[in-house]
Amino acid sequence: MFGKLKEKFNESVSSVLPISIIVLILSIFVDIPTGTLVLFLVGALLLIVGMGFFQLGAEMAMTPLGRNIGTRIIKTKKIWIIVAVCLVMGIIITIAEPDLIVLATQVPSIPNNVLIYTIAIGVGIFLVLAFLRIYLKVSLPIILTILYIIVFTVAQFAPASFIPVAFDSGGVTTGPMTVPFIMTMGVGLCAVRSDKESGNDSFGFIALCSIGPILMVLLLGMFYNPTGVAVSESVSVMVSHTSDVIREFIIHLPEYAYEVCSSILPIVAVFIIFQIVCRLFRKRQLLRVSVGLFYTFIGLILFLTGVNVGFAPVGDLLGTYLGASSFSWLLIPVGALVGYFIVTAEPAVQVLNNQIDQITGGLISSKTMNLALSTGVSGAVALSMARVLSGLDIYYIIIPGYILALALSYFVPPVFVGIAFDSGGVASGPMTSTFLLPLAIGACKGLGGNIVTDAFGAVALVALSPLLTIQLMGLIFKLKSKVKGPADEEIIDEIIEFEEDM
Repeated sequence: MFGKLKEKFNESVSSVLPISIIVLILSIFVDIPTGTLVLFLVGALLLIVGMGFFQLGAEMAMTPLGRNIGTRIIKTKKIWIIVAVCLVMGIIITIAEPDLIVLATQVPSIPNNVLIYTIAIGVGIFLVLAFLRIYLKVSLPIILTILYIIVFTVAQFAPASFIPVAFDSGGVTTGPMTVPFIMTMGVGLCAVRSDKESGNDSFGFIALCSIGPILMVLLLGMFYNPTGVAVSESVSVMVSHTSDVIREFIIHLPEYAYEVCSSILPIVAVFIIFQIVCRLFRKRQLLRVSVGLFYTFIGLILFLTGVNVGFAPVGDLLGTYLGASSFSWLLIPVGALVGYFIVTAEPAVQVLNNQIDQITGGLISSKTMNLALSTGVSGAVALSMARVLSGLDIYYIIIPGYILALALSYFVPPVFVGIAFDSGGVASGPMTSTFLLPLAIGACKGLGGNIVTDAFGAVALVALSPLLTIQLMGLIFKLKSKVKGPADEEIIDEIIEFEEDM
C-alpha cells in the first residue's frame, strides 16, 4: 500500500511542479504579494498530497464500486431497475461533485440548490440515456449529433449572456468525483456483453452526461432569465510568519471538509445499501473499498483547500496584471503554456487515462493520452485568452468546433469517438475552474471587458479541445493501420478483455 501511495505522490509531483515553476518565474516580473506567493507554495504542497491520496482512493474505491454496481444491475435483466439505479446514481454522484459548487455560487439569479439539483437531474437523465444507447445499440456519433442539434437549438432561446455559463457547466460537472464512478459503471454495464462492440460502448458515458447539464442550465436560464454572473473577488492574504500561513489554511479547512463530507456521505450510503442487498464485496475487498473511500475523502479536502486558498488568488492576480499592462498580448502564450501543463494536474484526467490504458490493454497509453490532451488544452486556453483580448463571441468558436468534432466522429474508429467525447468533460476539472478561470477573469478585469461574455466560456473551450485532438489522433491511427471504415472491428480485436476484478 505504501509503495502504491508513493507512486501516486510521484505522479502528483510531476503534474503540479511545471505549473508551480511557471508561476514562480512569472512572479519575478509580476508584483505578487509575498503572502499570496507563500500561500501558493503551501497550496501546491497540499495539492500534491491531496492528488496522491485521491487517485489511490479512486482506484481502490470508486472504480470497483462503480463497475460492480453496473455489473450487478445489468445482470437483473430488468430494465426498470437499471433505469432507476442509473437515474438515482447520476443525481447522487453529481450532487457530490465539488466543482459544481464553484459554478453555483457564481450565478446569483438562480438559487444555488436549484441550480445544483437541476444539473444533477440532467446528469441522471442522461446517464439513463447512456445506458439505453448501449441497450439499443445506438451509434454514439448519431446520438451525439442529435443531442447537440437540440442543445444549439435551445441555446437560440436562452439569454445570450448566460450561454457561456451553460457550456461551462457541462465541463465542471464531470470532475474528480463523477468521472471514476460513471466511467467504471459504464464498464460494468458493458461487461456482461460478449459482442465486440462492448469495448466501444464502455466509453461515451461521460460524453452524454456532459450534455445533460448544458441543456438543463439553458432551459433553467430561460425561466430565470439571469442578467449576469457575480464573480467572487480573490483576496490576497498578507502573511509575515509561518503561523499566519498555517492559520489561513486551517480557517478554510473545515469549510472544504464539510463540502467533501456532504459529497461523500450519499456515496457511502449507496455503497452500504448495495453491500447489504447484493453483497458486492468480500471481507478483504470490503476493507479495501472502505480505506479507499477514506483516502478519497482526505485527498479531496486537501486538494480543494490547496487549490482554492493557494492557486485561485495567484491566477486572478496574474491575469489582472497582464491584462492591464501594455503587453497584454502575453496572455496568449502564457495561457498556452499554463494550459499545456494544467490538464495533467487534473485528478480525473489521470483516472480516465488509467481506465483507458486498462480497457485497451495499453493500445492507447496514458502517455499518449496526456500528450494529446495537453496539446489540445494548450490551444484552447490560448484561444480563451484571445477571446478575452478581442471580445469574440463564443458562438463563433463552439459552433464550428462542435460541427468539426461531430463530423470527425463518423470517420474515426468508434473507440476514439467515445474516448474523445469523454475526455472533453474530464479535462475541465478543479484546476481549470479554480486557476484558469480566475486567470481569465483577472485578465478581463484588467482589460475592462465584460466578464460574463468574455471570461466565462474558458472551461467550455477546454472541454471542446480533446474532442478534436483525440479524434485527429484516431484518424491518424486509422490511416496508419489501414482501417477501411469507421465501424470496422479490426481495432477492437486488439482490445483485451477488461477483467472483472481489479
